[in-house]
Amino acid sequence: METEVLVIGGGPGGYAAAFRAADLGRQVTLVEADPRPGGVCLHRGCIPSKALLHVARLILETEEAKAWGLAFQPPQIDLEALRTWKQKVVDQLANGVAELGRRRGVTFLQGRAAFEDSQTVRLEGSSGGRIRCGHAILATGSHPTPLPGIASLPSSTGRLMDSTSALGLEEIPGTLLVIGGGYIGLELGTVYAALGSRVTVVELTDSLLPGVDRDLVRPLQARLRSLFQAIHLQTQVVAMEETEEGVTVTLEGPAGGEGIARQTFDRVLVAVGRRPNSAGIGLENTQVAVDPRGFVEVDSQQRTRDERIFAIGDVAGEPMLAHKATAQGKVAAEVLAGRATVFDPQAIPAVVFTDPEVAWCGLTENQAKRQGQEVRVARFPWAASGRAATVGRTEGLTKLLLDPDTGRVLGVGAVGVGAGELIAEAVLAVEMGAVAEDLAWSIHAHPTLSETLQEGAELFSGLATHLYRKAG
Repeated sequence: METEVLVIGGGPGGYAAAFRAADLGRQVTLVEADPRPGGVCLHRGCIPSKALLHVARLILETEEAKAWGLAFQPPQIDLEALRTWKQKVVDQLANGVAELGRRRGVTFLQGRAAFEDSQTVRLEGSSGGRIRCGHAILATGSHPTPLPGIASLPSSTGRLMDSTSALGLEEIPGTLLVIGGGYIGLELGTVYAALGSRVTVVELTDSLLPGVDRDLVRPLQARLRSLFQAIHLQTQVVAMEETEEGVTVTLEGPAGGEGIARQTFDRVLVAVGRRPNSAGIGLENTQVAVDPRGFVEVDSQQRTRDERIFAIGDVAGEPMLAHKATAQGKVAAEVLAGRATVFDPQAIPAVVFTDPEVAWCGLTENQAKRQGQEVRVARFPWAASGRAATVGRTEGLTKLLLDPDTGRVLGVGAVGVGAGELIAEAVLAVEMGAVAEDLAWSIHAHPTLSETLQEGAELFSGLATHLYRKAG
């Protein structure tokens, strides 16, 4: 068969690219290995994990309610019903994506694609054959990174899990080891801890969420220390073996610190990152260039070195975020339609959906220090937020990174319940080149957490009360 635009990969980047290209009048074919579009995010990532995190938050909130004078019976967890509900959420959204494609006239084919040359793709699967295309958009995503040295462990028992199998909720293990203190490990660790597992986290670096500003991580780390059985920082797994009792792991801590310990866990979750899906798809038969980490090299219009092929999303570089892939997919489709469009965002939001949530966009304090860039930081503690007090969660923080001369908002970070929703206003402020006074003079509803952005801006702009002016 032939098509004008072939999109390989049906995740948030792929289907966004396919839909936009179809809207712009192109003939589009979308190829996806799964029976329905949606990709890892919808079927094995963002959506099912957030559904389970909502359940976890509800369970934890019933515990918190004791301090408010409310007592609930311990939850009775029906795993089968929980799995069914999670899948219902996924199915509803997946069917919706498929219907949106059908209405646009996008041809959907199930199978795995591999390039034979820049314009010919071989399809293996239920829709086998060859496809000739005018242009291709590569949106193949990423996969979980295995932990070196343990890939040979038997997987038939299910005791060794990655993020995909962990979302299957086959059981609630009595003890769970999470290897990796990044967002995936902490989110899934939160789910299992809320459901009743005794969770231990090991992280190679000296802090959870490596790379994230420390003042945003501290409130989360403090709360997780009470939720998890243990958190071991600067610790690595040096050996692992499966026994009748479970998985026995040898941990090596920092010199002079925790030393070496052997512990046995019912299950182990490996969450040490993700790798791009650029191998095994025939890119060697094209002019596409791949860097040493496996990312496809692209320019600001998502063009690869092959004039016939574009690349978007996880396979095209970090950050590996669904909403970044969506934006890049739309850029690629518009460029194919002859529009002068580039991918040049000032702020890509990142959200860790733990409890509390951590979110940031634009310039971070760590980045400013590495770059030697002078900034003013305005921090507003949620202990002074009326809304945070009413929900009993005042451990949060909102901070703004501002140009010291102009007051322009360069970046924003927040930690606390609902921080993931709060960050949207911050993205708009950074993208629009807002200054602190723009936020300070914009009337925010009271009492809301969004006021913490306004209050933080007031600390810089000089509109704050005498108390906060002194604190700033």
